[in-house]
Formats: sequence, structure tokens, C-alpha cells
Amino acid sequence: MVSAARQRRRAASGGCHPDTLEETESTMIAITEIDAQLHAVPLPETLSDAKHGDHTHFELIVARIGFSDGSAGTGYCYTGGRGGHAILAMIEHDLAPFLLGRDGSAVEHLHDDMQWHVHYVGRGGIAGFAISALDIALWDARGRRDGLPLWRMAGGAGTRCRAYCGGIDLNFPLPKLLDSVKGYLERGAGGVKIKVGRADMDEDVARVLAVRQAIGPEAPFMVDANYALDVDRAIAAAKAFAPAGLTWFEEPIIPDDYDGFARIAEATEMPLAMGENLHTIHEVEQAVARSRLTYLQPDAGNCGGITGWLRAARLAADHGIVPCSHGMQELHVSLLSGLPRSGWLEVHSFPIDAYTTRPLVMEDGMAQAPDVPGTGVIFDEARLEPLRQRRVRVA
Repeated sequence: MVSAARQRRRAASGGCHPDTLEETESTMIAITEIDAQLHAVPLPETLSDAKHGDHTHFELIVARIGFSDGSAGTGYCYTGGRGGHAILAMIEHDLAPFLLGRDGSAVEHLHDDMQWHVHYVGRGGIAGFAISALDIALWDARGRRDGLPLWRMAGGAGTRCRAYCGGIDLNFPLPKLLDSVKGYLERGAGGVKIKVGRADMDEDVARVLAVRQAIGPEAPFMVDANYALDVDRAIAAAKAFAPAGLTWFEEPIIPDDYDGFARIAEATEMPLAMGENLHTIHEVEQAVARSRLTYLQPDAGNCGGITGWLRAARLAADHGIVPCSHGMQELHVSLLSGLPRSGWLEVHSFPIDAYTTRPLVMEDGMAQAPDVPGTGVIFDEARLEPLRQRRVRVA
């Protein structure tokens, strides 16, 4: 007999990896407590982009879920320095009480229930972040109970994926920018990404061409405007960047303008990427159907966790769009490695993995997924403790 929870799990996975799920009878595994903590993590220097402004720190929200069988799982999300208290409040007041006593093995079912529970007040946005932290914790516990690493739960295709380094470097003077991208390649990255979106487009063009010259003609090279442009200006920028042979132009315009992305693609044939600001599967559906994207970059920290990320990535792949990632390299390395068709892992400037027991392993342009049960993301409590802003526990 296969338990109802495992039947739901197989159905939610689309039958893509039944060999990874042992068909054994199990009883309900009730959620008994949720502990969530907010940390403010300082950055070694101020980092800037075109729309978010200066980043002096990022926020890390860590959620731990305990279960009636004694098992536990840890999940998390992050912000660029604002909104963390609101995310923690939604976990404390709305989502954690809703989850207590529920069957923690029914992960995808709980994901959908959480979405509907706060849908009216929080579709996407803060809710996307809060649900993500809890969903990741549920997946971590699932993997620990079943003895499965995340790369295998995500599809089992492999344990490595391509990786590039993306800098929040719009304010860097050119010599520092060039040293930075050269350093990425020396670290073992397979490509580099810089920020664009300066007030003077000529400055952007000069910086892009200078980076291309510095890294050579073959290295994959991406740029990210953080939706600083309108459609016409983005078309002009894409045409001006063309001699640099870019792998993609990321978020040239606001992500809600799905048809605007299509206009840019049609006018320039520039490969376009976006996805970090798509927090629901419905937004992903619109982008996939209308935006003529080449790459999709969902972030498991805001799109509903691992459940949301896998749904977005599989939808993209089904439509010929290459699934990639945004941020959280220590988690996304396993998701991308496990998919049969995947693109690039972003190694982000917010070094979440520096506060874990296993920072990202990267060599020869590839990143290595951890091969331990669960997500493989284990936080260094001693390093995080001094950075904690607030802690809540619901039981």
C-alpha cells in the first residue's frame, strides 16, 4: 500500500522521478512546532544597482519545523535589506498557526493550502517569501526522512551544473569592475554578469565593451538592468551591447510588462532573461506565454520555495525556455543539477552560503551539489547568532 501522502507526492512530481520515492506505508507526520528567526547580515561594502539602490546588508529569515516523529527541517528566504519583519510576522501570525497539526509529509498540498490561506491579502509579495521559507523546510525534512539529497528529489539528472558569478556592481569604478570580473573567473566561475542601467547609456556601453575585452571573446557574459529602462531605451541598449556577444540581457524593463519583453526580443533578437520578481506560478505562466524569453530565473526564496521553483522551471523547460536561478546558490545548485534540462546557476553577491557549514563548491565553470539527505543547507549557528534581530516560536 502507498500512503495518501506519498500518492500526493508522486502526483505533484508529475511522475518524473518515482524511483526516488520509496513506496512504503507511513502514518501522518504532524507538524508540532515552527521556530523562525530574522537576521541582518552586513555586507563588506555597499553594493548598488539601478533600482534597488544601495545595499548595506541583507536579511536572512530562517524557519525550522519540527514534527511528531522527531524529525525536523530547515528552510529560509532572504531580502535585500527591507521587509524581513513583515515576512516574520506573516509566518508567526498567519502561516505557522495554520500549519500546526497538519501532515508535514504532504509538502505540495501544504504549499497550495498556504497560498490560498493568505491569497486575498498576500498573493505573491511578502507571502511568496514567507511560504518559501516554510516550503523549503518541509522539503528538507522530507529528504532527511527519506534519505534523499535535494538533487535527487528534484529529478536526479546529475550532481553538477554550470555556474556564473553576478555582481551588484553598478557603482564600481571601471578598474574595480574589471578586477572583479577577472576574479570571478579565477574562482572557477564559468561566466560573469555585471549591472547596467546608468543614467548615461554611453557609460553602460563602454563598461560592457571593456568587460568583454578583459574576459576574452569566449567567456559567457550577461548584463542585468534591474528594470531601469523602458522598452524603447532597452531596444537601443540591446543594439548597442550587441558587439559584446552577450549570453543574455536580464530584466531590461519592469517584469510585469510581459509584452514589452516580446517587443524587445523581436526588435533585437537579444536573448532575454527574467524571473526573480515572478512570485506566483500564474505570473510565470504569463511570462512563458508572452515574453519571448530565452532564460527563466525563478528564485526559491520568493516564488513559493522548492515546490514553486520546480513548477516554474518545469513549465519553462516544457516551452523551450532554459531554467536558471537567482540568488541562494547553496540551494539552487541542487535544483539545477537535478533537472534533466537546466541552464545557469547564479552565484550571488549576497553570500548566504558563507553562513553555512558548506559554502558553494565551484570549479572549472561548474558547481557541485551537496550529496546529503535534505537540502544540504546547514546554517552555522555560531556565526548567525550575533546577527539575529528577532525570534518567534509557535507550538
